[in-house]
Amino acid sequence: MIAKVLGRHPVGLILSAPYAVYLAVIFAYPLGFAVWMSFHDYFFAAPGAIVDHPFIGLDNYRAVLGDPGVHQAFRNIVVFLVINVPLTTGLALLLAVTLNRVVHARTFLRVAFYVPYVTASVAVVGVWMFLFNSGGLVNSALGPLAPDPSWLINEHLAMPVIAVFVTWKQLGFFILLYLAALQNVPTELYESASVDGANAWHRFWSVTVPAVRPATALVVILALITGANLFTEPYLLTGGGGPNGASASPVLVMYQRGIQQGEPDFAAALGVLLVLGVLIVAYLNRRLIERD
Repeated sequence: MIAKVLGRHPVGLILSAPYAVYLAVIFAYPLGFAVWMSFHDYFFAAPGAIVDHPFIGLDNYRAVLGDPGVHQAFRNIVVFLVINVPLTTGLALLLAVTLNRVVHARTFLRVAFYVPYVTASVAVVGVWMFLFNSGGLVNSALGPLAPDPSWLINEHLAMPVIAVFVTWKQLGFFILLYLAALQNVPTELYESASVDGANAWHRFWSVTVPAVRPATALVVILALITGANLFTEPYLLTGGGGPNGASASPVLVMYQRGIQQGEPDFAAALGVLLVLGVLIVAYLNRRLIERD
């Protein structure tokens, strides 16, 4: 009887139940509550107070779509993604191919690339602030070629610097994804290409790139999700999205409007739109990769 209720594999369902509960509590419920909040006039009230949150339809979404700060945040994230996604994908693949051919110190090199990914962002951000502030090592090395204003207080350079930082920090994880994909590429394909007269560059484009296309789709989707959730880096590197909002991200705007300014309904509507945008972009990217 229990087997009929739970299905053909009751043990598997039982073992997966804790994770299903975790997903429901940590992800499904907050997302559902955010959707509900976005359609209501919601505000923070004193503990124990009985308050009414009237339904206001699409008013919060109209406010989000008409807010100049939100427009700028999305423009900033487009700049971030244009730099970060191609840079992450290209460097991760090239470094993975190189590491896959290394014979000596292979483990050391892989760990070295992975260390920034597992290092606390706050600690690494401190190093980058030391490097890129007005009197930092980068400006000292560049001398008269250093930008003025400096990198992190320059409206045109703050977001590109953040994009490069995130690329560097996340690169080790994506290299491991590509390394796993490269292990499944048959060596016979490279041998056949060599027999046909293909050089190393042709083998890379004709064999390696098509063979790791599923991994590339995953890397691009994860990079898009990382960009959509960008918060820690602009918050710490530029003091909360400065200068003049040039490095603000949608998630940072959600925090500022929802927590600092006490407009959780506005922040919820922005979050719902952001989730929908990421899902649409990820779906289109997946379909494009599968079609190719």
